Amino acid sequence: MSSYTLAELAEKVGGKVAGNGDCVITSVASIENATAGSICFIYSSKFAKYLADTKAEAVILTAELAAEAKVPALIVDKPRAAYAHITALLYPQYKPEPGIHSSAVIDDSAQIADSAYIGANVVIEAGVRIGDGVYIGPGCIIGRKSELAADVYLHANVTVYYGCSIGENSIIHSASVIGADGFGFEHDGQEWVKIHQVGGVCIGKNVEIGACSTVDRGAVSDTIIEDGVKLDNHIQIAHGVKVGENTIMSNGVGVAGSTIIGKNCMIGGMTGIKDNIEITDNVIITAMSLVSKPLTKPGSYSSNTPIDDTRTWRKNTARFRQLDEIARRVMQLEKTNKKD
Repeated sequence: MSSYTLAELAEKVGGKVAGNGDCVITSVASIENATAGSICFIYSSKFAKYLADTKAEAVILTAELAAEAKVPALIVDKPRAAYAHITALLYPQYKPEPGIHSSAVIDDSAQIADSAYIGANVVIEAGVRIGDGVYIGPGCIIGRKSELAADVYLHANVTVYYGCSIGENSIIHSASVIGADGFGFEHDGQEWVKIHQVGGVCIGKNVEIGACSTVDRGAVSDTIIEDGVKLDNHIQIAHGVKVGENTIMSNGVGVAGSTIIGKNCMIGGMTGIKDNIEITDNVIITAMSLVSKPLTKPGSYSSNTPIDDTRTWRKNTARFRQLDEIARRVMQLEKTNKKD
């Protein structure tokens, strides 16, 4: 854990200091539980009531709320974003000294930068290239001819299949799998025949993939995850999918094969997205939606129905099944009225 003065943090995040800029910040905390040395943030006036009694060393807030702060303040336009940057400064990601653990199994043809760290029981196959500052945690497997660019961080037990690439500063959490075969089969009249998946996976820079997620390799062309994409835990990205820059997905999203998702999209948890469709840039999809058709205009989209008491839900479900018949009756009535 690191420490900074408030003035130093203001310079790092492009903010202004109100009060003592020399106070030393060593940790982050919620505004209710903050103590000496910690910094917290508020982004809404509904939390301003805590400012009078907070024990924080300093608080991050907007100019509109600055007058209510009783402790030194870091004034920014986006408090939560500034807080995110400050957490990275105060809690830098752990990296041991470069080196290769004695239990690692590494093919002689692999190229590994001197500044990389290779953990216990790691397996690195032929033709792999590992860049500067890479961290590979215990139990990871890197398949043949895969490439990890500078400062990639793989937590324990990540599997990267053959022929995959991961861009600079990307993070992949434990038990995730990059480059497994896509789900491709064709029935020949008697049985399901496997379609061999001959593409790879190309992951861009500054990507983060949560634990227990899978990015399948392409059937023919690569599956592509562009720069800045953030994927939560338990996400499935199928073969040949393309996810655009800075798109973010919450837990449990499933994206079927060959779908294209644009830039700067936000996709809520447990959403299912059909194969072979395209979602344009700047789309928001709320949680537990089913996306079964292309989304060609930016904006917010929803499907499914909210939870309700069972009795009401059963009534509404029964009526939903009657909608088509009701629509037909309405159309018939409209035709009858026109004749009259």
